[in-house]
Amino acid sequence: MIANALGPVFLLILLGVALRRWDLPPAATWPGIERLTYTVLFPALLVHRLALADFDLLAFGQLAITICAALLLVSLIFFLSQRWLADNGPDLTSVYQGAVRFNTYIGLAVVSALYGEPGLVIAAMAMAVMIPFVNVLCVLTFAVTGTGSHISAKGIFRALFSNPLILGCLAGVALNLSGIGLPGWTADTARLLGSTALPLGLLAVGAALNLRTLSADLKPVLLTSLLKFTALPMLMVVLATLFGVEPLGVSVLLILGCLPTASSAFILARQMGGNANLMANIITLQTLMAFVVMPAWLLLAEQTQLF
Repeated sequence: MIANALGPVFLLILLGVALRRWDLPPAATWPGIERLTYTVLFPALLVHRLALADFDLLAFGQLAITICAALLLVSLIFFLSQRWLADNGPDLTSVYQGAVRFNTYIGLAVVSALYGEPGLVIAAMAMAVMIPFVNVLCVLTFAVTGTGSHISAKGIFRALFSNPLILGCLAGVALNLSGIGLPGWTADTARLLGSTALPLGLLAVGAALNLRTLSADLKPVLLTSLLKFTALPMLMVVLATLFGVEPLGVSVLLILGCLPTASSAFILARQMGGNANLMANIITLQTLMAFVVMPAWLLLAEQTQLF
């Protein structure tokens, strides 16, 4: 079951790699595809799932506490061991992003393949917490390390509330809690837009991989990947079980915990003074490692009955 669910996800990523190599579509087109997916298609998917979900406030609260606690504990581990992880501020911010950021495209595709609509609803609720919280933590890391010394509270607020994924989550939750939902044709429109987000997003992930620079920065890349692929998923499962999250929710959180870093981390590193080249290497290696790490975690959970 796991192989059947993950196989199409990874094949689409590999197809993206092949399409970029074949220059089909032309290389200049891919940034536009990624921007369309990020600003329109994925927010539509989140709005559709959240606006029509059977919103359980208790379950949402359990997810939120688990996610925030896990990310804060990983951040604590990171800062206690920062002397071994990086030599300077720009490197440190890239390594930190590699430890806590997650690829939304891959996450929703895997959850959809494994758990269908019920899993997607839980994933959307989890992302309503993870996306803004991770962005705040990353921006604060730039400020703490001195790399983003120009950062202000106003700038952080503006960055958060101009993020299309955050806006999509907020809009979906607001439409749900207000009772408005998605009236008329809006539900089908959002569903059709959202249905294109996952395949296009996965193709864009593959097209963005740069396999030629993996030999550089090997030590920090491996260290941040070790932290990301061991500590975060383990903490997600342990804390979710402790806080009473339902079994399906624990499964979804495990998947979200062992996702590779998102390509948006590269943009933030470049804009705020991080080490963008190191960030690109982290994204590439973690995406490749996810081919092995995610099935391994899922098999371990299945065989040991972690939840």
